[in-house]
Amino acid sequence: MILLFQLVCKIQNNRFRYKMNESLKYKIALTLLPNIGDILAKRLIAYCGSAEAIFREKKILLEKIPGIGTITIKEIHNHTVFERAEEEIKFIEKNSITPVFYLDSEYPKRLTHCEDSPILLYFKGNTNLNAEKMISIVGTREATDYGKRICEKLIGDLAQHNVTIVSGLAYGIDICAHKAALDNNLPTICTLAHGLDKIYPAIHKSMASKMLENGGWLTDFTSHTIPDRENFPRRNRIVAGITDATIVIESKIKGGSLITAEIANSYNRDVFAYPGRVDDPCSEGCNAIIKNNKAILIQSAADLIYTMGWQPQSNRKAPQQKKLFIELNPIEENLVNLIRHKQSITIDDLCLISKMPMSKVSATLLTLEFSGVIKSFPGKIYRIN
Repeated sequence: MILLFQLVCKIQNNRFRYKMNESLKYKIALTLLPNIGDILAKRLIAYCGSAEAIFREKKILLEKIPGIGTITIKEIHNHTVFERAEEEIKFIEKNSITPVFYLDSEYPKRLTHCEDSPILLYFKGNTNLNAEKMISIVGTREATDYGKRICEKLIGDLAQHNVTIVSGLAYGIDICAHKAALDNNLPTICTLAHGLDKIYPAIHKSMASKMLENGGWLTDFTSHTIPDRENFPRRNRIVAGITDATIVIESKIKGGSLITAEIANSYNRDVFAYPGRVDDPCSEGCNAIIKNNKAILIQSAADLIYTMGWQPQSNRKAPQQKKLFIELNPIEENLVNLIRHKQSITIDDLCLISKMPMSKVSATLLTLEFSGVIKSFPGKIYRIN
């Protein structure tokens, strides 16, 4: 009887695993199709209902989807990508990698606010991709002693706030940030411009292995993808989108970290930069984005903590209760109730919960702020006044 029960359980588990792998196969296959990026893939899923449904949809119906042409339809109906997808599933299972689809509850919620976020991520590690406090630290590969010193001090001073540190595992500031995070027992995630079958640069493999104990590796590239030059800007959108803020520590005037800062700005995320000497090439980029109001000048962890509203509750002034005598329209009343319920909320979360466009929410918040109903705080945080 026991053997029969075990056999039934095994059959059920195999069926469940088969269904899961079949679903994953179509999701991976969708990412492998040429000329279909993440934005178009999301549109296809919205029209068809699922990744699997896209491949089963008839040509006449696919033609009605905006942005889909004859060539793309031929690619969708060419099922050669399935063989590669099945290979990737074997690699995932063998190496204990977690695939995260953009509709999964485990998918980084901050990335869901970014239009071009990856539809599928590959993660190896043991940390939370939706940690309460997450920051990206980026900078030049040719970091000076000054840059390394302020990077280490910043992370050391953030240790008590349990902040997850995200960077790109590159030479210079990136690897300094990862090392400082591990030294201070903070989770740290490296985002990679290639598949999880390798570590680039190889000299950082030992450090990357330590991250698996308190952090992890994250990418949207399948295995056997080499770190080509064009992959790094694509990688940078994850660095910018998965966190609350991006901090630039030393950057040349055309440094790759400025691309990350620009992407973070486009995502309506806070960007901070440490200033440097005006005649130092490694500080030209930071000084420029501060000068052009594309980054907030930062001198210490205290600046970041204050701007992000991460002070302990005991250090904040008790809110004063005020009676409101002004009349609110339904949209204003809805936002005020959401802010009151949450006590403190970001504009991104307001858009997500209210299901209203950013432009409408921003305009309504501005009206409420002028009326004295709410108050804005650094970090795009709103509270009842």
